[in-house]
Amino acid sequence: MSACLSCGACCASFRVSFYWAETTEVMLEGVPQELTDAIAPFYNCMKGTNHKQPRCIALQGTVGETVSCSIYAQRSSTCREFDMLDEFGQINQACTQARAKYYLLPITQI
Repeated sequence: MSACLSCGACCASFRVSFYWAETTEVMLEGVPQELTDAIAPFYNCMKGTNHKQPRCIALQGTVGETVSCSIYAQRSSTCREFDMLDEFGQINQACTQARAKYYLLPITQI
């Protein structure tokens, strides 16, 4: 089982912003427009993530226990690209930072 299925800290730690054309306003299978907020002329973010204490509107469950994404198949490129590992195959420090915010141990091996 992926550690992400019991974590969700990234979805409740960062602003999830992406190019506006990834939404259903442009793409049939895109991020549901009604779940986003415009933040700049060409960028949207997931509702709930542009706050001091962010939490994505699509995140279901309890961080650190059991979580899921209600729009997983339609998630943005930002979400698709975020992983426990960075582009060099090393532990993603942003993941470690998000997990620490919720008092979760860092990922040490995959």
